[in-house]
Amino acid sequence: MKLTQDQVLNALSKVQDPDLKKDLVSLGMIRDIVIADNSISFTVVLTTPACPLKEVIRQDCENAVRAVAGADARIQIQVTSSVTTQRTSGPVLPGVKNIVAIASGKGGVGKSTVTTNLAVALAQSGARVGLIDADIFGPSIPVMFNCEHEHPEARQVNGKNFVVPLEQYGVKLMSIGFLAPPDSAVVWRGPMASSALKQFITDALWGDLDYLFIDLPPGTSDIHLTLVQTVPVTGAVIVTTPQKVALADAIKGLAMFKQPQINVPVLGIVENMAWFTPEELPENKYYIFGKDGGKSLSEKTGVPLLGQIPLVQGIRESGDSGLPAVLKGGITAQAFKELAESLARQIAIRNANFAATHKVEITT
Repeated sequence: MKLTQDQVLNALSKVQDPDLKKDLVSLGMIRDIVIADNSISFTVVLTTPACPLKEVIRQDCENAVRAVAGADARIQIQVTSSVTTQRTSGPVLPGVKNIVAIASGKGGVGKSTVTTNLAVALAQSGARVGLIDADIFGPSIPVMFNCEHEHPEARQVNGKNFVVPLEQYGVKLMSIGFLAPPDSAVVWRGPMASSALKQFITDALWGDLDYLFIDLPPGTSDIHLTLVQTVPVTGAVIVTTPQKVALADAIKGLAMFKQPQINVPVLGIVENMAWFTPEELPENKYYIFGKDGGKSLSEKTGVPLLGQIPLVQGIRESGDSGLPAVLKGGITAQAFKELAESLARQIAIRNANFAATHKVEITT
């Protein structure tokens, strides 16, 4: 008896997405079923190209179909992805699926390093990624991407002038550092800085992106309020080190996003500089800033711990040379790759289980 499409779908309805806890058929992740003679082919559409469980899902699908098709059936499974979103198309960033704020309570915790490597890791996985350097007074993204002497071009669309973001390592970039001389200081009052961020969002040609990262300045400021008032933010990531003083400030950052009038989901915590590891002795761990501070904060707040990034000399060298550590291989690259996969999973879970975030309306 020839296998039918309904039988294949019924078999695949028993395969669950490990993160979303629902079956692939009801999630609409099974497409293009073709049955010919003893051959069955179909496509599995994952929620992100950075899915760390793609091989597990593929194998589960094969096992489920083989159970009804027989041991000698030829089963071809194409695994692709379509990043999920809760955003509806609007006049601001219409082609951007997810806007992710990267924040920290205090400076010096490596927030921009984490943002840079997250963006590049996701771009390497096949995602379309953009990054806005919102640290107007201390932009570091141009140096970390080795393009501090480059300038974006302007383009006119329907009579209006737009800036075209630079692109490096597969990531689209905007920073005040591209518009001001590298050795000059930006001496602006808060409203001017907020206006610059707003222009980066509304007056740049970002096109279609799966993830747009916003590298925020330390603390809680006008910049943070401008962001949540300009666009609906998918979620925020808090970067900290294990130190007590960094954790105290990270708690304030968490509290800001969780305020009822802001209400931006916190996707997770990144513990940077979790331990020091000499590159020649990768198994050795020295907890020079304290141990498991970010992990403890995660347990205390109920916010997922996305990853722990070791302190390795090569990270600093990579930032200074403009070649992100995730491109170089080794334990640091692996840590950032796993961090990117963890964040992509949390974004997919957030989009499947929670309503869309709305722009913040704050009246004074």
